[in-house]
Amino acid sequence: MLHDPRRIAIFTDETGWHTRRLRQALARRGFEGRCVDLADCRFDTAATPHGLLIPGFGKALPCAAVVRGIAGGSLEQITKRLGILHALREMAVPVYNEARAIERSVDKAMTSFLLHRAGVPTPPAWALEDEAQARRILMREASAGHSLVLKPMFGSQGKGLQRVGLVDGAFAPLPALAGLGGLAYLQRFVPQAESAAAPGFDWRVLVIGGRACAAMKRVSGHWVRNVAQGARCVRCALEPGLAALAEAAAAALGMDYAGVDLVPDGRHAAGAQVIEVNGVAAWRGLQRVTEFDIAQALVDDLLARRLGLALDRGVAQVCHF
Repeated sequence: MLHDPRRIAIFTDETGWHTRRLRQALARRGFEGRCVDLADCRFDTAATPHGLLIPGFGKALPCAAVVRGIAGGSLEQITKRLGILHALREMAVPVYNEARAIERSVDKAMTSFLLHRAGVPTPPAWALEDEAQARRILMREASAGHSLVLKPMFGSQGKGLQRVGLVDGAFAPLPALAGLGGLAYLQRFVPQAESAAAPGFDWRVLVIGGRACAAMKRVSGHWVRNVAQGARCVRCALEPGLAALAEAAAAALGMDYAGVDLVPDGRHAAGAQVIEVNGVAAWRGLQRVTEFDIAQALVDDLLARRLGLALDRGVAQVCHF
């Protein structure tokens, strides 16, 4: 099987700051990063001995692949795109993160299940298709004084989130599931004490190769604290308890790297709960408040841990916490 020894595929549906940083980091180690849209890749058992065609690689395979983005599409299209990643793994091409890890993190219900199963503190969550049962759960939670967050199962960047149940002292009902793909994914809302002088926040912790490397607070007066929704990135220390919690979350989902989102909660020993784990995490906001080169750390972890290359310890960018 022919692998191109110095070319790495960067799977992405759009090029820009992140792909540019990855290509620069690869070039510093003597590799070429080629951006490829998974939508343009195909299974073709008549064209190549291995049965895949990856644009820009001819009949060869990349020596590794980094997944930076997967475009949305129909169930059939997404299945085929993830199938390309699964096929590369079957042919011993390291994929960073692998398809199975991405599938676990994109599916919020599976994320909640795996975190709960691993004993990682995470809010109670429900995913169900029975609308009547979903409304009963909501009423029970509201009666206990809880608000729930209704999330799109496959959403990102804080889009489409709604609070239901007991919200600011009033009952907010569950919308019809027909407009939500016939499925309710609900996660118990973790409240914070906040004010105009001290708005609420959550943490984003970046885990690379099993080790928490950097953290920031995402500060906002709104309860949705994604950077894409206007939250401010604030430098913060990566406390040992927070780092351990993020590392456990990434391990529970089998991630090479992960952006782990946590909310403060003094009821738990680590002082936080994990609400989401991102398998195709952006890091532009985090890079603004972090001293070391995140793209280089990702590339060096891929080359050293997944490709088995010996990098000069004086040159390699490693997590310094």
